[in-house]
Amino acid sequence: MTPIELDTAWRAANPFPTAQGDTDKNSRGRVLAVGGCRQVPGAIRLTAEAALRVGAGKVRMATISSAALMLGVLFPEAAAIALDEDESGEIVVRPDSPLFDTLDHIDVGVIGPGMIDRAAAGRLVQAIAAATRPALSLVLDAAACAAAGALAEELEGCAGRLVLTPHGGEMAELCDCDAAAVKADPQARALEVARRFGAAVALKGTSTLIAAPDGRLVRYAGGGIGLATGGSGDVLAGVIGGLMARGLPAFEATCWGVWLHGEAGRILAGKVGPVGFLANELLPELPALLPR
Repeated sequence: MTPIELDTAWRAANPFPTAQGDTDKNSRGRVLAVGGCRQVPGAIRLTAEAALRVGAGKVRMATISSAALMLGVLFPEAAAIALDEDESGEIVVRPDSPLFDTLDHIDVGVIGPGMIDRAAAGRLVQAIAAATRPALSLVLDAAACAAAGALAEELEGCAGRLVLTPHGGEMAELCDCDAAAVKADPQARALEVARRFGAAVALKGTSTLIAAPDGRLVRYAGGGIGLATGGSGDVLAGVIGGLMARGLPAFEATCWGVWLHGEAGRILAGKVGPVGFLANELLPELPALLPR
């Protein structure tokens, strides 16, 4: 199957929702970013800010207790929720966790940025999937995305409201195959996972493939090699989550998110150079790229 290019024609055929003059914070959508660990405590801030930069109205960050206060001070635009952590500094979700009350007051959860331990991420995804109400959408990134390979049954209730953002290695875990098999036929693998989970799938790489459960397949040629840098994927996950909060369906939000993220990379490549810019520098470029 030949993918459709994520070009001007695609964007014209899939219009972007513009903010109206009478909208307030809640009407533009509420995002919860859950992730981070002792080793990567700041990643979830990139995700939370990205959601706000593309127009989401309200954002909360849920992360390990030892980092929550610091992040709340560093990023006052978002609320910070402290979660229990284990001895290695990964999130632990207990039955009385404040996370569960928060799920009733958000539209989109972005799960996994900044998490390293696959087992801890898998338990987090299971807990959130079990508590998710019908209207809540999820974006699974990083370790949470990789851990989802064994959780297709648990995520059945999220079909149609789910986005997965794997790179090649995480896609291999989702498909229970080796990386060579993904590289040999990335289109087939992306479509396979999209159908199995009822999810929009962004298979990240030099060019990114976005697959839908109904067989739609879109390709973005890429924002340049500079996007292959730490934190870049955390920004993309937040962009997609923010667009879903604003009302875009999962597949369209993923396509627009990949485009916005990539175009921000292109702009920085021109300003800074093809490599060497930082993931946090993508964030200020996003608002001006939003269609008006």
